[in-house]
Amino acid sequence: MMHTRSEPAEREPDTSARPPLLREFLLVAGLFLAYKFGRRAADGHVEEAFRNAGHVWDLERTLQLPGEGAVQDLLLHGHTLVQAANTYYASVHFPATLLFLVWLYRRHPRHYVWSRRVLTALTGAALALHLLFPLAPPRLLHATGLVDTGQVYGPTVYGATPSTDSMANQFAAMPSLHFGWALTVAVGLIVATRSRWRALWLLHPLITLLVIVGTANHYWLDAIVVSALLSIAYAALPLPRPAGTPARLTWPAVPTALPVPVHASFGPHPAPGYARSGAGR
Repeated sequence: MMHTRSEPAEREPDTSARPPLLREFLLVAGLFLAYKFGRRAADGHVEEAFRNAGHVWDLERTLQLPGEGAVQDLLLHGHTLVQAANTYYASVHFPATLLFLVWLYRRHPRHYVWSRRVLTALTGAALALHLLFPLAPPRLLHATGLVDTGQVYGPTVYGATPSTDSMANQFAAMPSLHFGWALTVAVGLIVATRSRWRALWLLHPLITLLVIVGTANHYWLDAIVVSALLSIAYAALPLPRPAGTPARLTWPAVPTALPVPVHASFGPHPAPGYARSGAGR
């Protein structure tokens, strides 16, 4: 007899775990605005950003990390490929994260609250590091020998002059929230879904990693640092239990040893009259 393996059906969303829509809209909008404009606070540290870039580049060589140029060489084989990478960098980051949050809110409210908290903690930690450690990306550091693919091949989200760019702070390379958010999206979808193919969501952060490095917008260490921050966020903010789940398993109490009756005996019964004869001696 043949048995077919089937995946467990997904449960209906627990609407009791879904927070109010207006409040969540304001919170998520605030998260995106903090990311967009909070980075501007780290602007103006040009000399420090380039000095830190030299230190990061030297540290990567000391650690014998693969050169970012190896990934960029693959992209530069054709204009179509490098332009696709630039487009991915410029247009996928925000929409993918927003769609992820909207889908979780509708289908998996408990996972939505968890992922939103993790994203908020990660973004706050990243912005603090942007302030403490301004960093020029490898495309601006002449020692790397890398091409600014956005400026040369397009499209780009950055101005031609980094020090006067009014749209974005180009000296906030570490950590890479492009990679951090992509990894959060993948982990959230893997945990929330039950498909046997759910591990394929990891392609999103993998492609993002190759794109941010190949376009020379980030160092390998930018992705390593944000992965460490994300690990800390997951450790500090575990997934909430479903409603009605006990905080811990309760095991039935082990009964104490039962009293042994006086007349019970574990060996062969004594011959009649044995106890009486022993007692009379």
